[in-house]
Amino acid sequence: MKLNEIQNLIRFVAKSGVNEIELELDDFKIKIKNPSSKKETIITEIPVPVSYVQPPPIQQVTPIESSNPTETVQVLKETIAPLPAIDETKHHVIKAPMIGTFYRTSSPGKPAFVNVGDEIVKGQPLCVIEAMKLFNEIESEVSGKIVKILVEDMIALDYETPLFLIELS
Repeated sequence: MKLNEIQNLIRFVAKSGVNEIELELDDFKIKIKNPSSKKETIITEIPVPVSYVQPPPIQQVTPIESSNPTETVQVLKETIAPLPAIDETKHHVIKAPMIGTFYRTSSPGKPAFVNVGDEIVKGQPLCVIEAMKLFNEIESEVSGKIVKILVEDMIALDYETPLFLIELS
């Protein structure tokens, strides 16, 4: 075997990612080991903290049996409860000021901050949003009466998700 053939073989082993190659001919024997393949990868396991709040039960969803897309859209529209008509002079929607998890209570077993029909004043706590293990009380921006709570307890929220519909007083 010629020197340039050996050099080509060494380059091939280095580029291919092969750990080791051994070549044996009639009067020639060569063994090439790739030194870069001896690097060790250390994997560490990081424990994930367990939350004390139970997730809501998984709801069984029945599949829509339809091959017609228009019919499927109509069925979906019928299953989603529409928001009541909002007169901006009489109603106000309180939206999530951050991304996080919505809680109606300050801790498990405690009563909800507010319920439908409650009279509220500006600055009164309405709920808690957990973001990065910090619990942030969300206060009312207006005074009025809770008409509708627009999200379920313990649900993940996006920024500006509507939370409460308030009838202004």
